[in-house]
Amino acid sequence: MATDPELSRLRDSIDNIDAALIHLLAERFKCTKAVGQLKAQKGMPPADLEREAAQIGRLRKLAHEAKLDPDFAEKFLAFIVKEVIRHHEAIRRDAR
Repeated sequence: MATDPELSRLRDSIDNIDAALIHLLAERFKCTKAVGQLKAQKGMPPADLEREAAQIGRLRKLAHEAKLDPDFAEKFLAFIVKEVIRHHEAIRRDAR
């Protein structure tokens, strides 16, 4: 069965966006790894609740402006932040 050309075009766009998201996340985690290393060197805690709250507010506003559900954006950020903190804790343990 032949796939509708418009459906194929849309799926190709989705695939390209997914690839871009993966590459952006990889770049983000390179930066957060450096932050984790710096925090470990300076004896700072892995989590920064004040920064996280500011980021949530900033990203909720961006999501609203982009017509993306702010609750979804917050959940997505929370998932990423949880993983970043896990990495920072591991870096801190390894630095001891």
